[in-house]
Amino acid sequence: GGGGLGGLTSRGASGGVDKETKNIFQRIEGMEAVEDVDREWENLVKEVEGKFGEADEGGTGENESEEEDTADGRGADAAPPGEFSDVASETGIHADLSIENDPTEGDCFVGFDLGTSGARMSIVEKTPSSSDGDPPAYNEVFTASLAWDDIMRYDDAYAWRAAVDMLMLRASVSGKEDVLSRVKSMCVSGTSATCLLVKKNTLDISREARMYNYDIASSSAATNDGKTLKSKGAKAGKHADTPAERVLQLINTFVPEKHTARANTGSLAKLLLWNEESPIVDDAGETQEVLCHQSDYISLSLMHEGDDEGEETCVVASDWHNCLKLGYDVQSLCYPAWMNALLKEGANIPDPESVLPSKVVSPGEPMGFISPVVAAKYGVPGDVVLVGGTTDSNAAFFAAAGARPEYGTAVTSLGSTLAMKQLSKTFVEDASRGVYSHRFPRFGDENDADEGEEAWLIGGASKVGCAVLRQEGFTNEALSELSAQIDPESDSPLSYYPLIKKGERFPAADSSKEPILDPKPDDRKDYLHAILQGIGDVERDGFRILGELGATPERPTVVLSCGGGAKNDMWIAMRERRLREICNEGQNVVVKRALNTEASYGAALLAAASFE
Repeated sequence: GGGGLGGLTSRGASGGVDKETKNIFQRIEGMEAVEDVDREWENLVKEVEGKFGEADEGGTGENESEEEDTADGRGADAAPPGEFSDVASETGIHADLSIENDPTEGDCFVGFDLGTSGARMSIVEKTPSSSDGDPPAYNEVFTASLAWDDIMRYDDAYAWRAAVDMLMLRASVSGKEDVLSRVKSMCVSGTSATCLLVKKNTLDISREARMYNYDIASSSAATNDGKTLKSKGAKAGKHADTPAERVLQLINTFVPEKHTARANTGSLAKLLLWNEESPIVDDAGETQEVLCHQSDYISLSLMHEGDDEGEETCVVASDWHNCLKLGYDVQSLCYPAWMNALLKEGANIPDPESVLPSKVVSPGEPMGFISPVVAAKYGVPGDVVLVGGTTDSNAAFFAAAGARPEYGTAVTSLGSTLAMKQLSKTFVEDASRGVYSHRFPRFGDENDADEGEEAWLIGGASKVGCAVLRQEGFTNEALSELSAQIDPESDSPLSYYPLIKKGERFPAADSSKEPILDPKPDDRKDYLHAILQGIGDVERDGFRILGELGATPERPTVVLSCGGGAKNDMWIAMRERRLREICNEGQNVVVKRALNTEASYGAALLAAASFE
């Protein structure tokens, strides 16, 4: 059931070990001479290393999938408990799986990230805490990555599973056998709103994946006589000629205004489009297919590989973060009533809950045990736990801030655009400003006061960012040389808004917002000073807006910086000074560089969190 390496050649059927993986091990098992085995194993290792390159190099990109300009997935008319039944007990999802708490020194945890440009694996090991009462400390003891290519395609679910197999194989042949034997749990992060359909109660893929950036309004399903939909939505009452137009009508009719599930790239839109193209239910109204997110698919394949063919026992489970753009109500923790009406009345699906993940768990919450086949193949214990996953950008927050950050911890990504996230005690949203909230998992024992508290990862993303530096001709060498000449304690007299093109989404959504990069001083140092100050001012105003909308605490206490811009120490000092301008008396904010921002590392920390 997981495709694996064999899925690339056989598009493997559900159940059993995939064909090419069998062939790999049969190449060795059929040999009697030790020297033949050693030689063939060495060839296999070279094949794998040729695919990976160096274990510590490469990466998965800048977590580009998250659409930061959406609001939260909370419905105004959330269904009461029972509107969609909790079927965990009857479907085998281990929602109340019991695991041993308090990881011991040497326990290891695995994180996988399926990013926009490749896949990465991280293994972290618990290390001694510096003092009593400190949270557990972890050290990354192994990491490896591979890049998507024409064979291992980023939009091929079999390639996702094969990538995980190859990463595990790389760990097993890299002298990390002892590390793998101490693994306790695994967690998978994937690109936001990337999903596919699987046959009910199996992991057989029935519709190929639609990625995070698949827009139903510009897809082939949106065309009529070669023309692509130009509108953002079909108007109520207007005749819909194409599958995409019919979906847009359904969304406009049933989904609340300003809801994140209204997005053309969301998983709800993709589900509805699949149903319009070919019904998900048969003529008798029986559900034949179920929605499955990228992270869900990999986690479930690791739990179900080797299931007997014909044994239909695999039930889709997902997590809060991946289900946000599906329409899941992250405040009431249920599917909302409008979603039931949409699927039943609008999409003609008699049993709406049957086409959705049957259980939605907290990221990091135990879901089930690893498949015995996978455990034996790679030398991990048979009681390894798979936990609820997350999206790639949220996994990057875990990497920077850890799985148990303090309220007020924030992460700013200084990439081509500027993204801000802050941990708040209160839910915050304002679609007009592109502000959204992800429910943040809280971990602890029954005596931990924090465990019962809600936590929200709030934030937004501006179109301002470091892309303007390339646009204006600053090389890495020039940035380093000129930054060393700038005094971070001094203000530039110029007031810039350094967009690269018209349109802004946060701190204020303004499609008519024009770039402001004039007047240009003669000195390139002064020009750079003004641009960096302008980006910093957008960051400052973003955190101010979050406070005005109700963030608790009102201001961040620490801002961890990631992305290319985080390498600039002068800019860190400048940004810290600008942020202090919005702090009240007695408040303070510290800005520093994040030590790790790889999503796979964040997923590994999330895997460990339930054991703390």
